[in-house]
Amino acid sequence: MHRILLIDDDERLAGPLKTYFERFELELVSATHPEDGLGVLNKNNIDLVILDVMLPDMDGFEVCRTIRKTSDIPVIMLTARGEVTDRVVGLEIGADDYLPKPFEPRELVARIHNVLKRTRSSGSAETKLEFSRLGIDLDQRQVWADEQVLNLTTTEYQLLVLLAQQPGKNFTRDDILNQLKGIDAEIYSRSVDIQISRLRQKLKPLDCIKTVWGSGYTFIEPKA
Repeated sequence: MHRILLIDDDERLAGPLKTYFERFELELVSATHPEDGLGVLNKNNIDLVILDVMLPDMDGFEVCRTIRKTSDIPVIMLTARGEVTDRVVGLEIGADDYLPKPFEPRELVARIHNVLKRTRSSGSAETKLEFSRLGIDLDQRQVWADEQVLNLTTTEYQLLVLLAQQPGKNFTRDDILNQLKGIDAEIYSRSVDIQISRLRQKLKPLDCIKTVWGSGYTFIEPKA
């Protein structure tokens, strides 16, 4: 059973969600204050975090940044405003998905299952992708460049694996969105560019993700 952490100051939300989640073999633990939520995350085996943007003392964006300093655990952000800016900012700082409030519990469960599925190791027989100066361990979900382990977010890792599994293939932004998110490309097309930019920064000095102008991106093996 997957253990899900909800950080939301709405005390009325956790109880009904906990009961509903049990129908789908999901265990919900909750905290109404960000510091308490971070404490729960540090002391428990949590598989995914549901994080509200509007929190007391520390907003959800700051909590997500704090989580990302030490962990690549999947994060789904909740926003009452539902603004595109909030969604883009959330993805930019390392969230894996978002859901505007109010939401249907069934949709939240579907998104949880989708994110958890994306973060599992590849089901193919191949367990490692090895290139000159770059390696990806699909079982351990670990990436190293020039013998240094990289701290990638879940989305950055999945993006790199998607591109690296088919070197030379041109992936359009829609291709990437459909395979990594399965959500509206018109809303999130800019977020692909943001994630690519962040991934490139972490891969430096390797120059292995190329822009196909007017189309998308492709992976090429780093030069020795």
